Amino acid sequence: MASIEFVRVTKQFEKNVVIKDLDLKIEDGKFTVLVGPSGCGKTTLLRMIAGIDPQSSGSVLINGKDVTRIAPGQRGVAMVFQNYAIYPTMSVRENIEFGLKNNKVPKAERTELVETISATVGLAEYLDRKPSTLSGGQRQRVALARAMVKKPSVFLMDEPLSNLDAKLRVQMRIELIELHKKLGTTFVYVTHDQVEAMSMADTIVLMNKGTIQQEAPPDVMYRQPNNLFTAQFIGVPPMNVGELGRGGVKFGFRPESAELTHEHSGLHYAARGRIITREMLGSETIYQVRCGQHAFMIKCVEDRFTVDQDVHLGVAADKLVFFEADGSRISTEHALFKDHLEALRGIPHGA
Repeated sequence: MASIEFVRVTKQFEKNVVIKDLDLKIEDGKFTVLVGPSGCGKTTLLRMIAGIDPQSSGSVLINGKDVTRIAPGQRGVAMVFQNYAIYPTMSVRENIEFGLKNNKVPKAERTELVETISATVGLAEYLDRKPSTLSGGQRQRVALARAMVKKPSVFLMDEPLSNLDAKLRVQMRIELIELHKKLGTTFVYVTHDQVEAMSMADTIVLMNKGTIQQEAPPDVMYRQPNNLFTAQFIGVPPMNVGELGRGGVKFGFRPESAELTHEHSGLHYAARGRIITREMLGSETIYQVRCGQHAFMIKCVEDRFTVDQDVHLGVAADKLVFFEADGSRISTEHALFKDHLEALRGIPHGA
C-alpha cells in the first residue's frame, strides 16, 4: 500500500497550463475517485502518478518518496485503461502472465500467481480462451488481473467501465468495491460519472479546469458542498438553484428536500407552480415544476401528480443553502445566512 502526494504540481502542454500549483494527498489504502467534466485535469493527474506524463514542476510523492526521476515501471503502480489494452492473439492466461514473463519470473511462480489472481476475479475457467470469446466485463477482469499479478502498491484506473453497458457497469462497480476490500491497496479511479464516484469512493476529489473544487467523502460532498459547482455536479438530479435577487446571491435545495402538495404547505420557502414533466422511475418519480422564472426538479417517493397540474412546492429552512455571487457557499453560522433566509421567505414565488 502507499499514499500519494502532489506538492505544488504544475502541468502544461506547450503554453497551455492544465494544472497549476496543485496540492493533494491521497490516503494510503483508500479508494479515491477523481471526478469532473471532460478536460478538468483528472486523467492528467493519473498519468503523472504513473509517470507517463511527468509534471512540468513540483513533486509527486509515493509513500513519501519523490518519484519524479523514477521510471514508470519502477514506481510500484499498475494502470487499467478504458480500452483494456489486452492482446487479442493471446489467451487469457498469456495476457495475465505477459508482464511476469518479461520480468523473468520463474514458471512455477507465474502459474501460481495467475491461478490465484484469476480465481479472485472470477476468470479461473476462462484461462485458455481468447479475449474475442469473452464479454466486456470478462475482458475488463483480464485487464484487472494483469495489473494485480504485479502486486502493485497503487492501482490506477482511467474510466475502466465506460465501454460497458449500464447493467454491467453496475455489476462491475460492485466487483471493484469488493476487490478493493480484499486487497486493501490504494485505488485511484478516474471518471466523469458522478454516480460512479458517489457509489465507489471512500474519498471524492472533484475537479474543474485544473482546480480541486472539493475533496471529501461522498456523503459530506453531497450534504455540504463547498460551492455552486459542487452542488450542481454531484447529485442526480443536481441541486435546484434559484436567484435570490440581491447582489447575485443564489439559493438552493436538493430535489428530494422539497415537498409537493395540493395546498400551501407552510414551509419556509413556498411557491406555487405547475408540473411541466413527469418521469416515473419505479421507486420514485421526478417532476419538473415551473415556479415563475424558475424550473425545479423534485424527487418524490409517491407518484401523485400529473403533467399540467397546479401544485404547491415547499422547502424547510434547514434544507436551504445559499451561494455568494462568486459561487462560494455561505456558512449557516454567517450572519448573512439568516438575512438571506428571511429575504427568501418574503419574496413572492409562483406561476
